[in-house]
Amino acid sequence: MPEQPPYLRIADVLRRRVAEHEWTPGDRLPSRAQIGQECGVGENVVRRAQELLISQGVLEGRAGSGTYVAEPRRRVRVVRSSAREQRDDSPFRADMQAVGRHGDWESRTEAKIPAPAEISARLGLAEGDLCVRTVYEFLADGMPVQLSTSWEPYDLTAGTLVVLPEGGPHAGAGVVNRMAAIGITVSHAVEQPEPRQATTDEASLLGIQKAALVTHIRRTYYSDQGRPVETADIVVPAALCEIVYEIPTGR
Repeated sequence: MPEQPPYLRIADVLRRRVAEHEWTPGDRLPSRAQIGQECGVGENVVRRAQELLISQGVLEGRAGSGTYVAEPRRRVRVVRSSAREQRDDSPFRADMQAVGRHGDWESRTEAKIPAPAEISARLGLAEGDLCVRTVYEFLADGMPVQLSTSWEPYDLTAGTLVVLPEGGPHAGAGVVNRMAAIGITVSHAVEQPEPRQATTDEASLLGIQKAALVTHIRRTYYSDQGRPVETADIVVPAALCEIVYEIPTGR
């Protein structure tokens, strides 16, 4: 059996000391040099161990001050369900209201953006075909909890009142309701979740440690004719949110 990397061993030591209440929430940890001397490792090993625990929400780093035991945070429940798309209000806002949070978002939309290869494949388009791209930052009580980049075929909504997802009379209504407004019935969605590390930009936007664990969801909506009408890349930080799938029974 391969030997455990030193930084993982130190992370286990620090985690155990927090679990045994040697250090409690808000306490400042000893310096890396002191921890390294106690554990017989270098400061770089301690740094890697602390970064891992910061990404997991056990510790928090404060610029110019040190590393502290993090206050326990209640994770936001993010529900993935076809039923949530049938409401008149925003599905995200309704989800946040259900757990006693205020849900909101910031967005930026650009029309007539050429589709990259991966996006065009997911939407059944030729590479370079025009799309409407919307970048979202979803907030719970003003704190970022989810990122999303959405792509819709421009030829599908061009000249209609829903061409801009966050503009016009159907702004913020969600894909299902917006498409219904122009006579397109969305029958189902396909989601592919996978864990990975946050990019530098994602970590900055979400207020998490660089390379912290996130769930990356590739989602595509389909019409009842089988055409992809929207695809999105959704990024949810593992330390801040739990993802729950609600599956209809078909009854």
